[in-house]
Amino acid sequence: MTLIKSISGIRGTIGGKEGDALTPPDVVKYAAAYGSWAIKAASGKRKIVIGRDARVSGAWVSSLVSATLTAMGIHVIDAGLATTPTVEMAVKYENAAGGIILTASHNPGNWNALKLLNQEGEFISAEEGQYILDLADSGQIEFAKVTQQGQYTQDNSFLQRHIDDIIAHPLVDKATIAAKNFSIVVDGVNSVGGVAVPALLAALGVKRVEKLFCEPTGIFEHNPEPLPENITHICQKLYAGQHHLGIVVDPDVDRLALVCEDGTPFGEEYTLVAVADYVLSKTGKGNTVSNLSSTRALADVTQKYGGQHFSSAVGEVNVVKVMRECQAIIGGEGNGGIIVPDLHYGRDALIGIALFLSHLANFKGSAKMLRNKYPSYYISKNKIELTSGINTEAVLRAMKEKYSRQPINEVDGVKIDFGREWVHLRRSNTEPIIRIYAESDSEATAEHLAQKIISDIKEMIK
Repeated sequence: MTLIKSISGIRGTIGGKEGDALTPPDVVKYAAAYGSWAIKAASGKRKIVIGRDARVSGAWVSSLVSATLTAMGIHVIDAGLATTPTVEMAVKYENAAGGIILTASHNPGNWNALKLLNQEGEFISAEEGQYILDLADSGQIEFAKVTQQGQYTQDNSFLQRHIDDIIAHPLVDKATIAAKNFSIVVDGVNSVGGVAVPALLAALGVKRVEKLFCEPTGIFEHNPEPLPENITHICQKLYAGQHHLGIVVDPDVDRLALVCEDGTPFGEEYTLVAVADYVLSKTGKGNTVSNLSSTRALADVTQKYGGQHFSSAVGEVNVVKVMRECQAIIGGEGNGGIIVPDLHYGRDALIGIALFLSHLANFKGSAKMLRNKYPSYYISKNKIELTSGINTEAVLRAMKEKYSRQPINEVDGVKIDFGREWVHLRRSNTEPIIRIYAESDSEATAEHLAQKIISDIKEMIK
């Protein structure tokens, strides 16, 4: 059983002892600490939006969070089953003090988490996260008297408002999308995407939609991380040649993966690249941001339009920070996370879908032809699970020393530049693992480099 208390939220497996997994006492403890921080950070404002994905534990986790916050005198607005970007936007719609999204994102169904937002509807900073963790352990949290208990209300209107704002975005070309008469397959992984994505497609005028795993039961039919090895069912469906595009989202709909008409994955790294290409083609020029583990193809596309590409540490809050600093017009992460700042500063698969379909509708060709117009880089994505007692920072220091003759970036873990290739090693914020990503313009070279680094690490820790 696992409980990960990080600056980005509280995430853990369901079932086990307090402090060793995500249990009811842990949910109450950290919800209370967050509520106390939110009141202070928002200058006394007492309204918080919550929402959850469809995983089975979501109902009781949501009930505990709601009860805890109302006991602190906070007005809870419950969006119910809602995507992460929808809750982010709802915080702004409601002028709330913050928001809590109950989702473990791409983790399996036996996980859940409290993902914490500030009053801008954005993920809290590292400093704010540490304050909340310290407060949770302080024993200094105060609850409201009976006469000062908060309200609890439900509001199911946020998804429609979110979709309306996407349709109104100036770069979303609804008319051309509708005229193309696309046939699209949607894999909602039995969570909120099964409701949200078809609703968005209907609003865009897409009439031919085949649904896979779109009932929000929370019983995931396959591993919910939208990697090629986990989406073979929809790839087989597209291979039959009856559809133009496949759309896959993770359980909370902040990551977007696409499948071409021939059943081949578009590539999660290239979701952001394609959408950025479309946005830059319409704006003429602009800066972009992606994290250190993302493909260099985004930099290539950005430079083609005369803009500048910037890199950030991994994590949405880090990407957003750099996007603000360089006034980027689009950014995100290579896991299929797209951030369009003139909608909101959050990874959002729904605006990603709308902009990609606008791009495809205006492109003179198929999804596979669109993918083939971009530089072909290959990223080998790997991980090593950490056993108890292993010092992650010592491992990273040892790797830095071993490859000290190469240019090294230490903004987030260790990124080693090998000229035409790079490898990025970092400790995961959400799992007890070290992630090892390697990129090259040769698939064989990327795989070889990644396996060489993995071999080096195993030799160090054995």
